Amino acid sequence: MKKIRAAIVGYGNIGKYVLEALEAAPDFEVAGVIRRNPGEVPAELQGYKVVGKITELEKVDVAVLCTPTRSVETHAKEILSLGINTVDSYDIHGGIVALRRSLNGVAKAHNAVSVISAGWDPGSDSIVRALLEAMVPKGITYTDFGPGMSMGHTVAVKAIEGVKAALSMTIPTGTGIHRRMVYIEVKEGYDFAKVAAAIKADDYFVHDETHVMQVECVDNLLDMGHGVQLSRKGVSGKTQNQLIDFKMKINNPALTAQILVAVARASFKQQPGAYTMIELPVIDMLYGDKEDLIRRLV
Repeated sequence: MKKIRAAIVGYGNIGKYVLEALEAAPDFEVAGVIRRNPGEVPAELQGYKVVGKITELEKVDVAVLCTPTRSVETHAKEILSLGINTVDSYDIHGGIVALRRSLNGVAKAHNAVSVISAGWDPGSDSIVRALLEAMVPKGITYTDFGPGMSMGHTVAVKAIEGVKAALSMTIPTGTGIHRRMVYIEVKEGYDFAKVAAAIKADDYFVHDETHVMQVECVDNLLDMGHGVQLSRKGVSGKTQNQLIDFKMKINNPALTAQILVAVARASFKQQPGAYTMIELPVIDMLYGDKEDLIRRLV
């Protein structure tokens, strides 16, 4: 069996778990890791090629983008233009349609596939929301996250000038409303009040109740656990009071990484272009013979 050669672009929390997911997948092999500082090679990467640019790697089939959300579009366009598939976990819900449009033309022009926003929300939760709406076409769906660490929000805080270290916790208050609890270490010479104001003004936080607190050591608070509860109440046909709940508790970056690997697999079964997860057949994300999967899962 010819294995899919995957490159990991970025090696933070998600990148580390992507490496584990690729190592565990029987149909993948790691082509290499792209880092900003390729000279710094941690012990777990000693057996892999670590480079500064994807063009320094041989025979890459797909690039798994483990970069901050706001740099996804730039990285994806560059890599798609090489004819290499990309997958990412872009998580700004309001920007997904625009990103899909932006990458769709590039992917088609270079006979490649891009699967965007492939985390657990947006991502696998998006599939669940779509299924709930198919089951209960008329009604309301509430998505309550947490309590837990938000990877995207934490990365966004770290990018704010004056922040030395950060942790953003999502606390559900019910019916899809959330409170953001942000803990930061402030760099020497910066005013906490000004840094806190900049965080609250960021698009990641401006729409939610946000509290920013200064702490001595963020690492003492760090826990990558997270969770979600999706609830839909409404009408099937003409029958009212249908109520469906979906709930999970997870390690945030580990689940994100596993989904990225699953959609990387699915990307080779799609026509050139850009896709979100609700556009992909779920069976394409699974390893194995299609008829065996149908026999076991249907």
